Amino acid sequence: MSFWETITGSDLTRQATAFETRAAALPADFQAAWAQIKSNTFAYGSFSGRNQMPILDAALGLLEEASADGQRVDEVLGDDIPGFCAALAGGEGARTYRDKWREQLNRTVARKLSRLGG
Repeated sequence: MSFWETITGSDLTRQATAFETRAAALPADFQAAWAQIKSNTFAYGSFSGRNQMPILDAALGLLEEASADGQRVDEVLGDDIPGFCAALAGGEGARTYRDKWREQLNRTVARKLSRLGG
């Protein structure tokens, strides 16, 4: 990956396009699950989304294998797709971008208040 690809994110665009091409070959119920997985993992991504690519690749691979084996989506993912995505992102306590921003804001406010009080 070149510096230019890293800066512009063109490598991410290529990966996302490849994911969508792979997903288009899945049955309709698996495609719907893929759309839910993408939307539910979005909150766990970094600013650029680079950390999501291995997670999405693994999830899509799981869907492809399950489809090839003739399994149903609910057999593979269960009924709780958001919970499945949280587990993929790092478990029950996985931090979302909102958690990260909230912590940063709290640190900034605490630092400003300590300057005023001291």
